[in-house]
Amino acid sequence: MSYTIRDARAEDMQRVLKLVQELAEFEKEENAVEITTNDLIRDGFGLKPLFHCFVAESDGEIVGTALIYPRYSTWKGPIIHLEDLIVTKEMRGSGLGSALLTEVIKYGHNLGVKRISWEVLDWNEPAINFYEAKGARVLRDWDVVHMDEGGIQNFINNL
Repeated sequence: MSYTIRDARAEDMQRVLKLVQELAEFEKEENAVEITTNDLIRDGFGLKPLFHCFVAESDGEIVGTALIYPRYSTWKGPIIHLEDLIVTKEMRGSGLGSALLTEVIKYGHNLGVKRISWEVLDWNEPAINFYEAKGARVLRDWDVVHMDEGGIQNFINNL
């Protein structure tokens, strides 16, 4: 199957959101996606874009995406974070995931970043094996820490 990878456009965000929802279902978090197409358009294509996105097309349909954004490491300097790399179920095993990851790595290299980082669920062995085969290190001794909107509000309320 042939595909093309390109920079996403605002009009792609509806399909990108569908891919995000597909990933949430795969990760058993189908009700966790709160973002809308309009949010993606505003946040990715406004005056100060918060992310960069690649899409993969096959036969005119978007079948994969990679969404990244800049971060800063106090140890390394500028880095980028790969929030999601998503390939439709039908396209898995086609090389599309490798092509999207390659595009992300080339993009980071061209920016001169010192690191590209992302998370992977500890039960997603196919993804872990894929990333390790590409030369990434899965840091199993680190835990992801986050504070959701409710946690932020509780913190503020208790100041």
